[in-house]
Formats: sequence, C-alpha cells, structure tokens
Amino acid sequence: MTAVWKYLVRTSDKFWSPVITIVQETGSVFLLTMEALFWLFRPPFRLRNFVKSLDFVGVGSIGIVALVASFTGAAFSLQTVYTFRMFQADAYIGVTVALTLSRELAPVLTALMVTARAGSAMATELGSMRITEQIDALYTMAVSPVQFLVTPRIVAGVIMMPLLTMVFNLVGIFGAYFVACTLMGVDQGPFWHNTLYYIDPRDIMEGLIKSVVFGFVFSSISCYQGFYAGGGAAGVGRATTRAVVWSSVMILFFDVVVTDILLTILG
Repeated sequence: MTAVWKYLVRTSDKFWSPVITIVQETGSVFLLTMEALFWLFRPPFRLRNFVKSLDFVGVGSIGIVALVASFTGAAFSLQTVYTFRMFQADAYIGVTVALTLSRELAPVLTALMVTARAGSAMATELGSMRITEQIDALYTMAVSPVQFLVTPRIVAGVIMMPLLTMVFNLVGIFGAYFVACTLMGVDQGPFWHNTLYYIDPRDIMEGLIKSVVFGFVFSSISCYQGFYAGGGAAGVGRATTRAVVWSSVMILFFDVVVTDILLTILG
C-alpha cells in the first residue's frame, strides 16, 4: 500500500509540476511588469534610454517587417486571385486582402517578427548583464535596474508595435496590388475602390489594439527571461530561447482572447 501511495505521489508531482512552474512564471512576469510600470512615473526620467529602445525596437525592425509584409501580401493575393476567379469575384480581391491584413495577419506576423529580432536581443542583453554582474552593480550605485533597463524596453514595445503594424499593412496591400493588378491582370479600379469603400477605421483599430497587447506581452516576457537569467553562457541561451518561444505562444493565445473580446464589444 505504501509503494502504491508513493507511486501516486510521484505521478501527481510529475503532472502538477509543469502547471505550478507556469503559474509561478506568470506571477513573476506580472510582478516585474508592475514594478517597471511603477518606475515609469518616478524620476529620474532617462529619456536617452527610451529613445535608444524606441530606435532599436521600431526603426531597427522596419526592414524585416516590410520584407515579410511584401511577401505575405503577394502570396495571399496570389491565392485569392486563383480562388476568386472561380466565382467571378475579382473586384473583391483587394478588400479581402486588406481586411485580412489589417485585422489579423499584420498584428500577428509583425509581433512574431519583432519578437524574433528584438525580443531575443532583449533577453540576450539583459541575461549577459545579469551573469556579468552589471545588474548587481546598478544596485550598488543606487540605480534601479528595472527602471534603467526594463521600463524603456517595455514602453518601446508598446509604442512601436502599432507603428510597425501600420507599416506591415501599407507594404502588404501594395504587395498584393503588384501581384494582382500587375502580374495577374486584375482591374486596378475595382481593386482600390472596394478596398477604400469597405475598409472601416474599426478594422484598422482592431489590429492596432492587438498590436499594443502583443508589444506589451513580448517585451515583458523577454525582459523577464533575460533579467533573471542564470547559469553562465548556457543559461543566457536558454533564457533567449524561452523568451522567443513563450512570447510567440502568448502572442497567439492573446490573439484569440483579444479577437473574441473585440468581436463581442464591437460586433
């Protein structure tokens, strides 16, 4: 009976251990984020750190975002042309691509690309500072590492993600136009007319709201993983991997949650 009980306890521990770890990690990310937001409104306000983070997250990501947007718009337009021509619906190719980009593809793919580029760099940089004791040195100088390192990065993620999403929308629709109208012979008049007629500000706003949430999620998780990294160079590598993987998973999770909320509120 004792052996059976021990077996059940070990099995239960194996089952609940990942759940407990996830809950603990979520709580730790939340606490670090709240501390970063608290320091956002406390002096000294180091504007240089904010500008550097905005430049790194936003300006540095324009190239990869525009490249992915052009290929996404082109590929989606190509698929749409072949499908819609079966139903003689060429006039609605532009609006279909624009709606899909603005409400779903642009915020999600932008967030994933920025996570892969900027989120991994955040985790690596903070992790390297942790294992080389630079973060501890900030404490000894009476400087809050959260205010100095984490807060600017979270603010940059929240501010720049909607702007990058708009870049994705713009480049994506022009990529779709190039493929549909230039290469596939779709009439550009109905393409642009229906796009402008059927796209509402609400559609754009839905994607921008999602992008704000995604920017907050990826920057918070990436900063947490790097800020509490340990175990030398290997630990920094693991922290970077966790930052990218968990940020990507949570972006997709919050995409479903935010979409359901917005559809319920906006209809």
